[in-house]
Amino acid sequence: MNFELTAEQAMIQALLHDFADQEVAPGAVERDRTRTFPSDIIEKLAALGLMGLPFPEEYGGAGADTISFAIAVEELSRVCASTGITYSAHVSLGGAPLALFGTEEQKRRYLTPLCKGEYLGAFGLTEPDAGSDAGGTRTTAVQEGGRWVISGAKCFITNASYARNLALTAVTDRTQGTGGISAFIVPTDAQGFTVRNPYEKMGLHASNTTELVLDAVAVPQENLLGVEGNGFKQFLAVLDGGRIGIAAMAVGIAQGAYDKSLRYAKQRKQFGRTLSSMQAIQFKLADMAMNIEVARNMVFKAAWLKDQGRSFKKEAAIAKLFASEMCMNACSQAVQIHGGYGYMKEFEVERFMRDAKLLEIGEGTSEIQRMVIAAQIGC
Repeated sequence: MNFELTAEQAMIQALLHDFADQEVAPGAVERDRTRTFPSDIIEKLAALGLMGLPFPEEYGGAGADTISFAIAVEELSRVCASTGITYSAHVSLGGAPLALFGTEEQKRRYLTPLCKGEYLGAFGLTEPDAGSDAGGTRTTAVQEGGRWVISGAKCFITNASYARNLALTAVTDRTQGTGGISAFIVPTDAQGFTVRNPYEKMGLHASNTTELVLDAVAVPQENLLGVEGNGFKQFLAVLDGGRIGIAAMAVGIAQGAYDKSLRYAKQRKQFGRTLSSMQAIQFKLADMAMNIEVARNMVFKAAWLKDQGRSFKKEAAIAKLFASEMCMNACSQAVQIHGGYGYMKEFEVERFMRDAKLLEIGEGTSEIQRMVIAAQIGC
């Protein structure tokens, strides 16, 4: 068992670490305050050839592995979780359905420009009445005149304002339960398709979270993604990979909170001593370091299994569950270590804590992850 990164993975880690520090971190506070989308950062990532990192080179990707993708998400999230989730969703939710289930023509038409960063990837699954119960999808798609006509609504969709096309789920046969759900590629500029951004969020202020309204949106027959009736199975597979991205985000946010806390504890003096010399603070920092390392190893294990073509559903759920809950606790401890300053925006750890909460909800809540794990262990 070799825990050393490959030369390519180490290169990507070094590149993204420096990029995050030099290009992403300086504007993170202001983007959070003004709710400004990081368009300039996305353009720079595209120029570096990173927007299609884990996808084949023949479609404009970099041909890297899932571990490299996790490293990239972690490094971006370490300084700006809004940038991290934008990138993670672009790849794992926007690009993955096309790569996994698209025809050759669909990959060349939709995946290639996505990999080049010409538009951001997005995935329409969640609905006002279908969150954790994604099988309760109410959006419908019916065949009329040789086309699919789609009507319904989606909510909490990442990146859709910057997507040229996106995959979404709709019911094609009510009589088949989850076996009657299919997936479609829908242009965002199609007649009857409206993208709205009405949300005021607790955190991740610089990321794009939208509602989708589809009023008899017509798409060609060939825009069916994968096999009719397999949409439910397809998005479950997409979510398995997406959970690796969320877990990597959690590791990155926790690492950022830990870095700031360690630095502060070494500088801040109380009662004539640095905080870092006090056992109460040492134990907090030791627990943070331990849990971050354990979570990162679990992320890499899930990613490695995925790259080997082996089952990784359980491991992805474990990574997402442990990392997200660990991250929330680490950020809480970071605020505690900073004391009153931790409650102030200037020291940034309060932003990390606000951003972290979404990770216990998105891509399946902590409760859903426990259900997935329970099913995988035979309960």
